[in-house]
Amino acid sequence: MSNLNDSKANITQTVVMDRTELVKMFLSMTPCVIFLYVNGVMLFTLSKKTVFQEMPRYMLFGHMLWVDTLNLCMSVVLYICAFGSILIMKNLCLFILNCTAALLHVSVLNLSLMSLERYVAICFPLRHAEITTSERTKMAIGVVWMMGLIQPLSDMIIFYAIDSTSAMMNLFCSRTTLFRLQIYKKLEISITCIFFVSVCFVIIFTYASIAAVAKTASSDKVSAKKANKTVLLHLLQLVLGLISLLLEPIFEAIYAHVDFNTLANLMYFFFVVFIIFPRCLSPLVYGLRDQAFGWSFKYYFTLGFIRQNRCNTEIHLVAGGCKI
Repeated sequence: MSNLNDSKANITQTVVMDRTELVKMFLSMTPCVIFLYVNGVMLFTLSKKTVFQEMPRYMLFGHMLWVDTLNLCMSVVLYICAFGSILIMKNLCLFILNCTAALLHVSVLNLSLMSLERYVAICFPLRHAEITTSERTKMAIGVVWMMGLIQPLSDMIIFYAIDSTSAMMNLFCSRTTLFRLQIYKKLEISITCIFFVSVCFVIIFTYASIAAVAKTASSDKVSAKKANKTVLLHLLQLVLGLISLLLEPIFEAIYAHVDFNTLANLMYFFFVVFIIFPRCLSPLVYGLRDQAFGWSFKYYFTLGFIRQNRCNTEIHLVAGGCKI
């Protein structure tokens, strides 16, 4: 009789755990779907006006949206695999991890481009159109992708040419299980430190320069202050991106000291705060604060229920569209 009661208690506990896991999965996937919809509408809005495709700041904004959207998709795939303990093929895992690393580095480096664009717009307004052309912006984005692919290509070369530690065809997809040689970790730490320190220096430099202009300028102080707030938000994005890189070492350190339920709760918390939240900062930084872009975005976001103020949009675009 006691065995029967114990069995019923175990079944009840399992059902409760399954329901809790389903609720967590629903709560974590719902904001992902919302942010993917918001990013999709923003990308659609950018494609509807030629001026959005030609102005450097909107080109960089669109590039950031694409990168954040793809990064969020990759992160969702890895989160589902980790939460459900799903084993995937080794080559597919290598592809996902390399794409995630490349997108993260490109996202970080893109922040420096956007900060420099604001720096030129505020500190050199008369030469802004001459310095930040669409051709130079495309070249800068190409250079960013070349730099962002350094670590993934290096990992791939080492994996196929040197690494023989991972013999399993299907495995739990993470950098710890796939990349077991110390050279991977050393390479990742070196490249990540170089990128994050460099971008942090650029953001701090641009923030200090714009702040100095805001204090000394006799006019257009509002634009300078808004640009400073934008650069500060870029710095917040950078910090959150750095923390997201540290999640896996943190999980490795606490894995042996906590039970699975606690680890799952921590995974859920870190995923929402440090993976999803940084991706939703992109609409906050530009899409919702930009007066030229905001009218068009609200029109398409509400499926036309909010009428688009084209006159107001055109005025801000002609004035430079930089009221951010």
